[in-house]
Amino acid sequence: MPPATASSPAAPALPSTPLEDLSPIPTAPGVYFFHGEGRLPLYIGKSINLRARVQQHLRAPEEAQMMAQTRRVSWQRTAGEVGALLLESHLIKTQQPLFNVRLRRSKQLCAWHLPSPLQAPALVNSRQFNFAATPGLYGLFASAHAAKQALRSRAEELGLCQVRLGLEQDLGRGCFARQLGRCQGACTGQESPEAHHQRLLTALLEWEVRHWPFDGAVGLVERDGDWVQTHVLDQWCYLGTIEGPPKRRAPTKLPSPAFDMDSYRILMRPLLMGEHELVRWPKGA
Repeated sequence: MPPATASSPAAPALPSTPLEDLSPIPTAPGVYFFHGEGRLPLYIGKSINLRARVQQHLRAPEEAQMMAQTRRVSWQRTAGEVGALLLESHLIKTQQPLFNVRLRRSKQLCAWHLPSPLQAPALVNSRQFNFAATPGLYGLFASAHAAKQALRSRAEELGLCQVRLGLEQDLGRGCFARQLGRCQGACTGQESPEAHHQRLLTALLEWEVRHWPFDGAVGLVERDGDWVQTHVLDQWCYLGTIEGPPKRRAPTKLPSPAFDMDSYRILMRPLLMGEHELVRWPKGA
């Protein structure tokens, strides 16, 4: 059975209520939608307590413009918080609501690739590499400019050489930071390339992009009493949700996974820390 596709926010099957009466909204996890006069939602959000979160919007002065345009609220329940996070991220990228900015789809991601101690870090993008399977990737950035700014800031903090990092042209007299006494001398021979590279690895450790830790797709199970949802995941990508008890066989006709930064950040802790029940499907099963 293929994973269920996310329901359209405007679908009549979703329960809704006028903004004047929020009592029908459940105090449970899920995704909510603010609707104005148009077909698409103005805003999509998630919460472990839908009613309380919507009430917070009404009390926030900085959101007065959005709430003035909102006529009704609809919602879609999930069995747990991970499902709400994944569904919210997916729907924002496909629906592109007017008042959602942070989770809108990036055309391509960038990361720093460190293949060798003797080479400068190379800036690569998610069209060139499979970010879920490529070793030596550090940082996830929405643009090349953001990636370079982040690496430059880290170099300034830790006395790394911007010539060795490929951020500054080598003019034969050391990097600019060395002239100011802020580089430990990898560009002038006072620090070995190997030592500089090791310091760089230590500095970038928190940026490391983790490999997908499974051989194929897995199901992350969430339960709310007798209600069970299994979220189908592969290559740090959310592929859909199956309703009902976990299946022993993997869903068929899965869409091709594409690395997604938001799903990666949502799933890192639940998957790597063993916080949720998982269905492990043998590859090809």
